[in-house]
Amino acid sequence: MKNKALLLGLLSIGFFAISCSNDDNEGETIVPIQGKYNLSKTGTIVNGQEVLIDAIENESGCNRDYLDLRVSNAAVIGDYDGTDCALTETTGTYVRSHNDLTITIGNVSSVSDIMNLTNKELKIKDKTTGVITVYTR
Repeated sequence: MKNKALLLGLLSIGFFAISCSNDDNEGETIVPIQGKYNLSKTGTIVNGQEVLIDAIENESGCNRDYLDLRVSNAAVIGDYDGTDCALTETTGTYVRSHNDLTITIGNVSSVSDIMNLTNKELKIKDKTTGVITVYTR
């Protein structure tokens, strides 16, 4: 009798653990989005295939441009430019809603799908232009 009660208890715990999976995130990753990301690649989808190239926005001989998403919901875009690699930082805000990322600089907002978010990569696709941008940490 004790064995049956123990078996029933273990089965109950197993079923409870299986039934408590979080399906409410609709594919959303649980990796935090906050962090500093270096611009790596850009591209688009051609004939159903993703085509990415090294980001031409990165000046040769300079640090890579970046996107810094801060805990305070500030978004800082760093752009190295010219032969002296002068850094220009533009600050705005960002909002993440499920797998959408909205970045607002001044009065201009861009909304992107988060295609991939890991501890090493943020890949987004602009909902208006279809441009894919890959950032790495």
